[in-house]
Amino acid sequence: MKHRTRLHSEQEQQQTVAENQARQTASREFATVEELLRHDAAQTTVPPGIARRLEKSIGQTQPLPQSWWKSLLGL
Repeated sequence: MKHRTRLHSEQEQQQTVAENQARQTASREFATVEELLRHDAAQTTVPPGIARRLEKSIGQTQPLPQSWWKSLLGL
C-alpha cells in the first residue's frame, strides 16, 4: 500500500515538474510594448484573404503631401 502511494506521489511530482518546465519555456517578458508587438508579428501569419485586402487598401491611399517646412527648405 505504501509503495503504491509513493509511486503515485512520484508520478505527480514528475508531472508537476514537466508542467513547470513547459510554463517557463512558454512565458516571456518584454521590456516594451513595441518589442511585444514585433515578437507577435513575427510569430503570427496573416491569412491570405486579409493580406490581399490590406494590399488593395494600401494601394488605394494617396501619398501624403510634402511638409511645409520641406517645401520651404527645398527638400
